[in-house]
Amino acid sequence: MKIWKASLSFTLFFLFLSTIKVTAQQGTVTYTGRVVDKSSGQPVAYATVMIADNETQEPITGSTTLEDGSFSLETSASNYYIEISFIGFEKKVMRPSVSNGKTIDLGIIGIEEDAQQLEEVVVEGEVSQTVFKLDKRVFNVGKDLSTTGASALEVLNNVPSVNVNIEGQISLRGSEGVQVLINGKPSILTSDENNALGTITADIIDRVEVITNPSAKYDAEGTSGIINIVLKKEEKKGLNGSVSVNTGAPNNHSVGISLNRRTEKFNLFTQLGAGYRELPNEVTVRNTDLTTGNGILSNGDEFRNETFYNFILGTDYYFNPTSVLTLSGNFALEIEDQPSTTNFAALDSSGDFTSEWERTEVTDARNPKFQYELQYKKDFEDDEDHDLLFSALGNFFGKDQSSEFLDVTLSGEDRDAEQNTRTNFQESIFTFKLDYTKPFADKFSVETGAQYILNDVSNDFEVQNLENGQFVTNPGLTNIFEFDQNVLGVYGTAAYEGKKWGLKAGMRLENTDLGTLLVNTDEANDQNYTNLFPSVHTSYKFSEKISLQAGYSKRIYRPRLWDLNPFFNIRNNFNFRQGNPNLLPEFTDSYEVTGIFFIGKTSLNLGLYHRYTTDIIERISTFENNVNIRRPENIGTNNAWGVEFNTKYSPANWLTFNLDFNYNTFAREGSLDDTVFDFSAEQWSSKLLTKIKLPWDIDFETTGNYRSAFQTVQGEINEIAFLNFGVRKKIMKGKAVLNLSVRDAFASRIRENQIVQNDFEVFNRSFRARFVAFGFSYGFGKGEAMQYSGGRRR
Repeated sequence: MKIWKASLSFTLFFLFLSTIKVTAQQGTVTYTGRVVDKSSGQPVAYATVMIADNETQEPITGSTTLEDGSFSLETSASNYYIEISFIGFEKKVMRPSVSNGKTIDLGIIGIEEDAQQLEEVVVEGEVSQTVFKLDKRVFNVGKDLSTTGASALEVLNNVPSVNVNIEGQISLRGSEGVQVLINGKPSILTSDENNALGTITADIIDRVEVITNPSAKYDAEGTSGIINIVLKKEEKKGLNGSVSVNTGAPNNHSVGISLNRRTEKFNLFTQLGAGYRELPNEVTVRNTDLTTGNGILSNGDEFRNETFYNFILGTDYYFNPTSVLTLSGNFALEIEDQPSTTNFAALDSSGDFTSEWERTEVTDARNPKFQYELQYKKDFEDDEDHDLLFSALGNFFGKDQSSEFLDVTLSGEDRDAEQNTRTNFQESIFTFKLDYTKPFADKFSVETGAQYILNDVSNDFEVQNLENGQFVTNPGLTNIFEFDQNVLGVYGTAAYEGKKWGLKAGMRLENTDLGTLLVNTDEANDQNYTNLFPSVHTSYKFSEKISLQAGYSKRIYRPRLWDLNPFFNIRNNFNFRQGNPNLLPEFTDSYEVTGIFFIGKTSLNLGLYHRYTTDIIERISTFENNVNIRRPENIGTNNAWGVEFNTKYSPANWLTFNLDFNYNTFAREGSLDDTVFDFSAEQWSSKLLTKIKLPWDIDFETTGNYRSAFQTVQGEINEIAFLNFGVRKKIMKGKAVLNLSVRDAFASRIRENQIVQNDFEVFNRSFRARFVAFGFSYGFGKGEAMQYSGGRRR
């Protein structure tokens, strides 16, 4: 193509030089005009306008139309015709009379679609469709999506079992704990910290792979599923981007811009954003000592106000079509203000107040966050699934926080007091990963690789009490907690996949080296354990419409930092959440059988699952002097059976329903000290997402959520039902969007937790109220208008 263009340019230049003398003697004629689609009247940009010799039919000169369809072309030839052409349209030939030395306006020139040519380019598979693979489902993106200018988020919305709401949150089978990959590797563009998938357009997406039960290739400590977006080899070039402005109540304001520039060798992407948001929370807690009848009642409003800034910069460099190097970084800064006011009352056995006081908090914090990645991927030419991937990712999060607490007596017993706290927190996580996949023939493949994760944390926490006019450190609540965890994993899988039946088996070995240290008291807890995590997956395809998949995997849940850290927030100093440095990990054997059915316009997923968990972690409350301390403990086993149903149904082009339903029954066996926690219970949840396409490019969406009440080891958690809705209006020919969303429209999302024991009761209620947000977004280039959210809170 480049040689042809160069040859044509040279030819035109040569013809121009050779006709200078003739032009000077006879003059030139200039033709102008405007090319439009005859059926719609819309301008046709980049159509080819050529002047060619009547006898030889060789081109004399040529040009392309501008964005508005206009063109200007001049010639000094004496025997020629004008030809206008564009892909998908019939050629139009014009033979104007020769009139040198003048400018001739050809006016509006209408061209018609070439029905025969359009029929020729329609091939099987141009409509998006789902293909069943051994341990995943593959959604192939056809021209019905790739030619619409949609973003990756809209493509995901068409994938069975995947939902994307108006705010851009992705869920798989009703759960939001989803890992999104691009070309099999993590990307800052898909991180929970950002919302930049709108810069990836449908025309460069080849397929979307959905994995609901990950194999041994993936972390044994996994998520609810994996979504892998595979881009086409011949990615379209150009500039994509979006800018958005958002506001809301309670205060939630932000502005952001996302850019993506693709060339033959480089893909450059960036995102900049800033904003301010508030997160109020109304909390009520009642502690009752059943032995004495005394109690503490607290009620207050907590706020977390945050000013945030975010910057992303990254690039993909293509050494050649099969090798790409990615380098990217993300910096974010959160400046927090956490004012709160809590009213306390002490009650006697008759329910009368013996004292009342008010506790106020002033908290300031600065939270810097860094994330960077270096990745190299090599695709081998013998097979599209033969590849090598190396990645190195780093994350850093810091918190420098100070708090002031003031207790003021309102009546009764003197409760005046002052406390200060100081926190210096630093966390670094480094992940190194190597994956290699090799297919053999058409039916066999192997995967192997390794991963090493280093997690280093230090939390310096101090509490001071005002005594005799001076602040004195409280040694029982002050310490430096250090947490180091290194996890090394290696894996191998082998798979056979025939036309109807397939089998994939693998083994992952992980070694965990964990150490915690309380520096001031020199209390250390070191753990080192090695575990095998097998996985087996099989599938059978009865037809293109019916498929059955089954799988087994062993999973692990390692205690998080805040599960282990023994220190806590003293905002409410009668109710604490405390960590346990001696916690052991949970292990789960997970079995799953899923049937996938396509009936007309409906996709159905019906699954049965069984999960057996050992050393399960539960937060256990202990009670003394009306103070409730909740601490995680390993208390036994959990044996759960359940059914999961998911469907996506579109009875009409303008109406879509997504229904998720989950029911499970579980049996608990365990004890702690002299307390036995054996019991059986059940729970269920459902979510109904309704999408309606209204006239005038308006989309309306509602999401109804329900979760039943269920029993816990010490009490019960209440049922919850709430409704979210959103409205989106496209303007400016779809390049801009107005967006309105309301979370918890009826202010019904109230969380209540009741702990009932022989000698005490604790009731906890929290309510975050209704959130309303309004935004304007504008997409340019091939980018789609999208909302900038500012990233996930820490």
